[in-house]
Amino acid sequence: MTRNVMVVGGTSGIGRAIATGFLEAGDSVTVTGHAAVDDLPDGMGQARLDVRDAAAVSAFFAPVSRLDVLVNCAGVIRRGGAEFTADGFADVIDINLNGSQRCCAAAHEALKAASGCVINTASMLTWFGSAVSPGYAASKGGIGQLTRSLAMAWAGDGIRVNALAPGWIATPLTQALGEDAERSAVILGRTPMNRWGQPEDLVGPALFLASAAASFVTGAILPVDGGYSAA
Repeated sequence: MTRNVMVVGGTSGIGRAIATGFLEAGDSVTVTGHAAVDDLPDGMGQARLDVRDAAAVSAFFAPVSRLDVLVNCAGVIRRGGAEFTADGFADVIDINLNGSQRCCAAAHEALKAASGCVINTASMLTWFGSAVSPGYAASKGGIGQLTRSLAMAWAGDGIRVNALAPGWIATPLTQALGEDAERSAVILGRTPMNRWGQPEDLVGPALFLASAAASFVTGAILPVDGGYSAA
């Protein structure tokens, strides 16, 4: 049976890899992004969506009667000290945390109709602090508690809610770190698998969390970090 899958923030990076994985598994997949892209795989739908816009989020999900899988991957990080300002901090929280909550709330009835599942995007910074990105760390800590809370609240509706916690993944968001030999060496030195992760490393875990094999898994935050959080 073909599943209906929505990947919010699925036009690049981790979201795009996960969306492609679901598409290759035979699912019907739609991705959203802040801007349209022209190089998506054949058969993948897309829509523009600003997750900061509550009305737009509600309008996007309103026509969806059944949704098997919602993946929340929209996220940003503001560098150069921007997250220490009130506006920078608030913007990161609004996109990463509030945006995920808006999408979950707007999709609730469609998920309930399909006994579907939610996969949020947490982070190593769900557990650790960050001396340079307090907004991002706070948003990801919030994602952890949002995931656990919705898992509890929606279990009776037949909806499972879990999260993936990526480690250091080579995406446009981390490109500057990857190209900094000194900082990359520190990251690799703490990562037992001694490599940067790739967006495709998140595909298998996402497919698992959305599968019948995970039918008794809810409220879980699954690290996909090469052992970084175990070190």
